[in-house]
Amino acid sequence: MKERAKELKAASRRTSSADKAAAAEADLLAKIAEMPEADRALAEKVHAIVKESAPSLAPKLWYGMPAYARDGKVVCFFQSADKFKSRYATLGFNDPAQLDDGAMWPTAFALTALTPEIEARIGALVRTAAG
Repeated sequence: MKERAKELKAASRRTSSADKAAAAEADLLAKIAEMPEADRALAEKVHAIVKESAPSLAPKLWYGMPAYARDGKVVCFFQSADKFKSRYATLGFNDPAQLDDGAMWPTAFALTALTPEIEARIGALVRTAAG
């Protein structure tokens, strides 16, 4: 919660929308740079995939995690394994992603490595989530 409060405070200080967008991406990249090597490698690649697959999504920090939003609402986010003392990092999707598939579907995916197949799957999920 403290990280979210810092994020909101920093965002309120920025003036133009171009400043806000550039600063938000810089904040996201700085957060990724702070991660341990294994998480950082995954987060950097996920960031590149999101930017390529859905350039309309705006990068931002969300509770101290790299996230991507549409119209101010977080669509997808990356959770490092280290932050939550987990054995794997996670790529998660929120309601605005509308990845609905019948009566039950996954909203988060564990990431341990990124192969070309997984990168393609992430790209497809992100494109669908971006609308």
